[in-house]
Amino acid sequence: MIRDAAEPLPEIDDPAFAAAFDRYAGAKVVLLGEASHGTSEFYRARAAITRRLIEKHGFSLLAVEADWPDARSIDRYVRHRPAPPPSKDWEARPAFRRFPTWMWRNQEVETFVEWLRRHNEEVVADKRAGFYGLDIYSLADSIASVLTYLDKVDPEAATVARERYGCLTPWQQDPAVYGRAVLTNRYRQCERDVVAALGDLLAKRLDYAGKDGEQFFDAAQNARLVKSAEQYYRIMYYGGAESWNLRDNHMFDTLGRLLDHKGPDAKAIVWAHNSHIGDARFTDMGRVRDELNLGELCRKQWGADAAMIGFGTHDGAVAAASEWDGPMEVMTVRPSRPGSVEALFHEASHARSVLHLDPRHPVGLRLLEPRLERFIGVIYRPETELASHYAEVELARQFDAYVWFDRTSAVTPLPTTPRAGTPDTWPFGL
Repeated sequence: MIRDAAEPLPEIDDPAFAAAFDRYAGAKVVLLGEASHGTSEFYRARAAITRRLIEKHGFSLLAVEADWPDARSIDRYVRHRPAPPPSKDWEARPAFRRFPTWMWRNQEVETFVEWLRRHNEEVVADKRAGFYGLDIYSLADSIASVLTYLDKVDPEAATVARERYGCLTPWQQDPAVYGRAVLTNRYRQCERDVVAALGDLLAKRLDYAGKDGEQFFDAAQNARLVKSAEQYYRIMYYGGAESWNLRDNHMFDTLGRLLDHKGPDAKAIVWAHNSHIGDARFTDMGRVRDELNLGELCRKQWGADAAMIGFGTHDGAVAAASEWDGPMEVMTVRPSRPGSVEALFHEASHARSVLHLDPRHPVGLRLLEPRLERFIGVIYRPETELASHYAEVELARQFDAYVWFDRTSAVTPLPTTPRAGTPDTWPFGL
């Protein structure tokens, strides 16, 4: 049934590949997933679909599972905007230098970024497509960005903000340790201070935004991120679903603010892991662990105007680490487990395909039956794959479409040291 219903796809570089996704051009938000953070085909396919949605269908922003300040360095580059002044509160560093560096510092992303910069050269400034981060981990960089902004527009407010953020200073280099300190009840005042810092900034929004609305929007988002990050690191030691749900709620709120900022006709593309963009209510995440996710929130907000497209593979190679903060390795992906979603698509014998999922159609009805699906993040442990990387899903409700690559390869990482001859505006070569 999958073999007959799935649409075979040509090579990714063939224009017909991206054209197969034109049916989602009318959506408000198109969410493009990945079954791992280190697979070349997933990045290249998302880039091809994104190029078409931007060029042919009026999409104006790309929001990715990345830190806001790092993504803003790329956004400035692709939209031909000047770099911010250096911060006295935080040493400038190349974008995407925290683990896992290969997730965004790779040749596949670099190729797309260069295309987006060239595309924007032919577009008037206020219509240029932007590149934005949705994630929550950039505590130190976001604090520095807020303070640098206030130093420029309101030095007195900057002094107050430095005092408010001061309680987080010991933890900026390793914010995860902050949660451990909070357990002693010695640092609970930080929550009050970061909320107050955000309130101070928003209270002067009319004055600040009147000077430069784009810079104010960036500073306000960084202040919101500091508030969310403080809460995230404070609760992560308690375990459970709360920290995951806070993170995905932050992603959703950021996406909504971006769309509001761009105007009522704005349309967005999201790049994130399948675990974020598939509707959690139809996976073990929601049914067993009480977790929600970005896809669920988008579907609740925009209904059929949110298109969720998952990606999968049978075997090949992936860039991943064996443990958190470990070195990147090119690992062999084990063949998919018998009876899993991936095994069914492998048996359908398409090298590349897309299956548009409709629970009312015969194959969609069959794919409502719970089956295992593989999730590989930045960590891959083949020896414990069943326990570490598989969860039960109802595929036809989890996604609106499922893109299949039978065999895949690892992304090609970029160096993390400066490259000679790169301009200061180039985000990967600072």
